Amino acid sequence: MGAKRHFRVWRGDETGGDLQDYQVEVNEGEVVLDIIHRLQATQTPDLACRWNCKAGKCGSCSMEINGMPRLGCMTRMSTFEENETVTVTPLRTFPVIRDLVTDVTFNYQKARETPAFVPPEGVAPGEYRMQQVDVERSQEFRKCIECFLCQNVCHVVRDHEENKRAFSGPRYFIRAAELDMHPLDANADRKEYAQASMGLGYCNITKCCTEVCPEHITITDNAIIPMKERVVDRRYDPIVWLGRKIFRRDQLDETGAVPATVRGELGESGLPPRGDHSDAAEVKRGVNWHREIPHPQTAPVGEDGKLPISEIAFDRAGGPSPFGEDVTFPLPPGSLNYAHPDRDK
Repeated sequence: MGAKRHFRVWRGDETGGDLQDYQVEVNEGEVVLDIIHRLQATQTPDLACRWNCKAGKCGSCSMEINGMPRLGCMTRMSTFEENETVTVTPLRTFPVIRDLVTDVTFNYQKARETPAFVPPEGVAPGEYRMQQVDVERSQEFRKCIECFLCQNVCHVVRDHEENKRAFSGPRYFIRAAELDMHPLDANADRKEYAQASMGLGYCNITKCCTEVCPEHITITDNAIIPMKERVVDRRYDPIVWLGRKIFRRDQLDETGAVPATVRGELGESGLPPRGDHSDAAEVKRGVNWHREIPHPQTAPVGEDGKLPISEIAFDRAGGPSPFGEDVTFPLPPGSLNYAHPDRDK
């Protein structure tokens, strides 16, 4: 017989619930999923828990254990202190169906929205050839078991439900990165699509997705950051910016308005579709990405590296506003360089 341990398991459904306490037997070498099965067999036969392989390869038994998103089948009881209470709750980012089972439909919707691999023209199946170095480059991202722990821990959607429509999440950023690195993918605008339609710009690279990945995929450093860098290079590099200005001059007519050929692509409402952040779409919204933004002024520092007393005792928090002291909010649309997702409503 093993020792008795204290477990707290969330019980409930979409209408609400709470944590319930259990004393359950724990044996050497067991994992949290074993304890959940023992609870089902001995105390709570109606406890709902999703699982399949019990080998860390299907991603089904995703849950939050002591507040950390983990796989139940890969979290050993030996990692906890003997007198420690183990709290098991469902994934917080997704709607609860019952007990530890959540509705992860959001992830499958985003999977359907992600453009699939586009084979090159004139190359028949069976004729694809790749160098081994190209295979190894994106092989890391193919290890994903779709446990959605990275999706769950990402605070862009974890703390902001309203972002779910515009944000695909780290699992699909690595999919876009994988295809962007694929030498045979004929769709050459993966990174631009990730920026315009998958919400890549929402990610502020806190690396929480990398920390919880059970397959140890370096999501942030090897996928998200390189894509962000390539997008920034194309949008803000001075030479590239000048080239886009020269070769895309037809986006505006002589009056500065969007020409009829472009307006025809914007739909009956006259507004661009959601997720469209092309230059023409942003011009139509009144967003000026290339306006000159004043640089913030840094506080004066003395030769000794310290702030003067007058700066420390300033009557307002922070330095002077980079917008100037005579600016009233909200700012006029022509001076904005950000389009809120709900602005098209």
